[in-house]
Amino acid sequence: MPDTAVEIIGANASPYSRKLRAILRYRRIPHIWRWRQPGMGADVESVRPALIPMMRMPGEAQWRVDSTPLAYALEAHSRERSIVPPCPAEAFLCHLIEDFADEWGTKWMFHHRWKHDATAERAAIWIAQEMLADLTVTQVQAFAEQFQARQRSRMALVGSSPETAPIIEQSYRRILAVLGESLSGRQYLFGSRPSLADFALYGQLVQLATDIWPRDLMRELAPLLESWLALLDDASGVEGEWQASAPSALQARRGVLEMIGAEYLPFLEANAKAASGDQTEVELLIRGQRYAQQPFPYQAKCHAEIRRRWSALSDADREKVAPELEAAGCLGFLG
Repeated sequence: MPDTAVEIIGANASPYSRKLRAILRYRRIPHIWRWRQPGMGADVESVRPALIPMMRMPGEAQWRVDSTPLAYALEAHSRERSIVPPCPAEAFLCHLIEDFADEWGTKWMFHHRWKHDATAERAAIWIAQEMLADLTVTQVQAFAEQFQARQRSRMALVGSSPETAPIIEQSYRRILAVLGESLSGRQYLFGSRPSLADFALYGQLVQLATDIWPRDLMRELAPLLESWLALLDDASGVEGEWQASAPSALQARRGVLEMIGAEYLPFLEANAKAASGDQTEVELLIRGQRYAQQPFPYQAKCHAEIRRRWSALSDADREKVAPELEAAGCLGFLG
């Protein structure tokens, strides 16, 4: 095994695994990709929390998890072909959008994957085939049925319920409209090179472009977006520039930030209050509709980290992006 390669363990049906692999490809970092399967050894089985992707840097013995700190660890290791804009103010916007994609975008993915019968059945078989490659067709189908039932039983944990379904489905259609109007070819949120925010959106949307029901919606409402995702899957050949004021970048970013101000930051604030108060339910209005789910402690940490990063900016850097955040309805949530 080359001692200069990053090792990752993931799954093609995992948005965070695909996000990290696409980052490694774009950054031309030598890496070894393995599918997560049972029996991979005590060093893998003992990792807590048991999440994918797992990553191990050259020379390390321990696996790390959580795609956001993994992406920043790669930045600390090398800044060549960085995915974080060099301007601190734009780097903050990049982190905010990345967090939105990871934590709110996963609601689009999970809801659309498991609500619809035919989509859920196909997704479960795909996941079973990858995890259990040595089993017979009958065994794979039996596992897929159990896995589908398990995932559907967990939908409420990520906020998907009959009551919240319209909010999540409208939000997915909205991101399709926002990105479908602005991004095509090699155009990204901060110029002609992809950022961490682009890769986070890619991770969720590439799953939605694979699953039957949301894929059909994407092809109908944002026909160029599927090819944008395909190009970003391996962008190792992209040579671009940071151009945050480019018209396509501004248009896409403003649309995404409006969604963050209207949907994600209100949820994060309500979730943080519920988590700190030991409440059993997060409840708020999102675009005039009632949204409710159980509190999620990890997203309370996300809320605190966003506010920490905002307060760490200099006054001059905050002034650079304050008008953009104010126009999108985000500024009042940042402290």
